[in-house]
Amino acid sequence: MWAPTRNSSQPSNKKLQKQGSALLGKNFLSGKLRELDLVSYNADQDLKMVLVVRQDLKMKAGKIASQCAHAATGIYAELMHSDRSLLREWEDCGQPKIVVTCRNQQEMNKLRDAAEGIGLPTFVVADAGRTQVSAGSKTVLAIGPGPKVVVDSVTGKLNLL
Repeated sequence: MWAPTRNSSQPSNKKLQKQGSALLGKNFLSGKLRELDLVSYNADQDLKMVLVVRQDLKMKAGKIASQCAHAATGIYAELMHSDRSLLREWEDCGQPKIVVTCRNQQEMNKLRDAAEGIGLPTFVVADAGRTQVSAGSKTVLAIGPGPKVVVDSVTGKLNLL
């Protein structure tokens, strides 16, 4: 079994979606425990988070760092409300985060759908458009935290940044 998740049609945390914010929370799936076909979650497994950066936006290093920080803190805030025990387990593992790249928005959407399809939490950052990219551009996708083997089943073939 994997972590409980929320229905994506439910309103997300309004603090994350206030007007002008660079964040767009991506809620979780149904509120039921999901059977994971790939592997059953074991509390002894290490957890990790993967941050997926879009290459086609040609963001500079500082912008990427900022957007990754938004993604990590955004998913953390979501999980503070929905699954604190998962956060504690991830913290006990040292909060590992890996940054990888995807080609474009279409690939990012497929990765998000695949992650949500197996019950992993996701969070998408939508840029405010004040500097390098257009307003509303989806810049970074956070996947996890989740068991390494499960997260890798979605992101394992992506290139490191």
